[in-house]
Amino acid sequence: MRHFDLVVIIVYLVAIAWLGLRLSGRQKSATEYFVGEGRMPWWTVCFSVVATETSVLTVISVPGGAYGDQAFGNVELALGYVIGRVVVATLLIPLYKRGGFVSAYAYLGDRFGPRLQGLASVTFVVTRLLAEGVRLFASAIPIKLLLDELGVGADYRTIIVAITAVTVLYTYLGGIKAVIWTDAVQMLLYLGGAVLAIAVLSGHVGTQGFGDALHSGRLRVFDTDFSLSHVLTNSFALPTAILGGAVFAMASHGSDQLIVQRILSTRSLRDSQKAMIGSGVFITVQFAAFSLVGALLWAYDDGRSFTDLGLRSSDDLYPDFILHGLPVGVSGLLVAGILGAAMGSLSSALNSMSNSTVSDLLRTLLRRAPTEETTLRLARAATLVWAVLMAVFACAFSTSTGNVYLTGLTIAGYTYGALLGAFLLGRLVQRADEADSLVAFVVTVAVMTYVVRGVKIDTQVAGATVAAGIAAQWLVPIGVVLTLAVGGTMSLFHRPPAVVPATGADGDEPGEAGATSAADGTEGTEPQSAPSR
Repeated sequence: MRHFDLVVIIVYLVAIAWLGLRLSGRQKSATEYFVGEGRMPWWTVCFSVVATETSVLTVISVPGGAYGDQAFGNVELALGYVIGRVVVATLLIPLYKRGGFVSAYAYLGDRFGPRLQGLASVTFVVTRLLAEGVRLFASAIPIKLLLDELGVGADYRTIIVAITAVTVLYTYLGGIKAVIWTDAVQMLLYLGGAVLAIAVLSGHVGTQGFGDALHSGRLRVFDTDFSLSHVLTNSFALPTAILGGAVFAMASHGSDQLIVQRILSTRSLRDSQKAMIGSGVFITVQFAAFSLVGALLWAYDDGRSFTDLGLRSSDDLYPDFILHGLPVGVSGLLVAGILGAAMGSLSSALNSMSNSTVSDLLRTLLRRAPTEETTLRLARAATLVWAVLMAVFACAFSTSTGNVYLTGLTIAGYTYGALLGAFLLGRLVQRADEADSLVAFVVTVAVMTYVVRGVKIDTQVAGATVAAGIAAQWLVPIGVVLTLAVGGTMSLFHRPPAVVPATGADGDEPGEAGATSAADGTEGTEPQSAPSR
């Protein structure tokens, strides 16, 4: 009976909350709450990064996309992401680790001043609020399907509130340690669910099914349509996936506090770099696994359309198979895996948004730095506030019928270019001052809002001409170029700052002195405790 699936899910929710609190211990300081005192093992951080960026968007949208016309395009995209992570590991992570920061935006405060640090932080939390709202709504889809099977008429809003309540419990009390340890467990669960689904589907379709999927193009990795309109509008065109994907990863993993915070919790620079690059390898494997699920589902369902299958959208495909194509109990376990992906990204977002609120905003506004005890209380209060707002925004997306994975990428396109561009402006344009960076940042966000919402390009889809927006992967490079162009041009019309950050032979900032042991790849210094930046 489906009631057993429900029991499995409830047991999982209780167990993961208990595990997070058990492994995290009691948090005594804000630094421990935010970065675990910089003592987390690199492999748990690596898994946490994967779980944080994966969420339900990957788990339910990638199989649906592979069933359609995306094929293994997400694997191609992951190759670009790996390139971007290598650049981040080489250029940006040493900057953060040597500075002893607990926030990525503390560097902007050091380089340009507190106003840009605060602006970047506000931009981050607003973007994250929207993106996580999409993810949280997506997590409610399979739960609603299961409850409908049981005759329980719970709506999306009720499910969203319940998921948020359980997640905020261990996030509020356990901080980053609870988040990272539970992320690692949840990643293994949902990835194991994909492997199990592949095994079951392989038994159903046999070698004939693999052959049919191959001949239909469902196993195609590289999209070699190089027409300009296709490259500009399709996320899986080869140049878009590799070049655009690399820059997109530089922004999402180098300037987004959601990921940077995890990296800062490792013991050393080398561990941070291993966690960053290793996460790219795992993401590629993960995309391949979920894409294969979608291709085998195409063979399993004889290529019927989503409408013929009685589904609302492609995002219902994998959850529907879990509930109707797997034995009772196993279905519950895989739904729990989807919940794990949802809770992993949600807990990560809540903790990082709390971090940015306290470290970048409140410390900038307060005249005196608060005590550790006060900072910890503020951090937990911010976690609760953001949890409530997250649930509200998720409920607002409950009428969405599009592919939530691509929706999430597009939301990032509004601001990622400005965020990454601000970091690069600080590193590459030594003449740039705070005014230059602020104007460049605001102009970029305004222009990118117009580009995302208003710029359309005519392209051919199934023989028909349609107006499509610019692919999400190109939005970040456009934003970066715009930020550098505006900030760099403005810097030419004034004298250089009185104190220009000097760059040493190895590219270190002045504030990085004393940590040169990390410059040659040896173990770096431990992060400073709760810097008042």
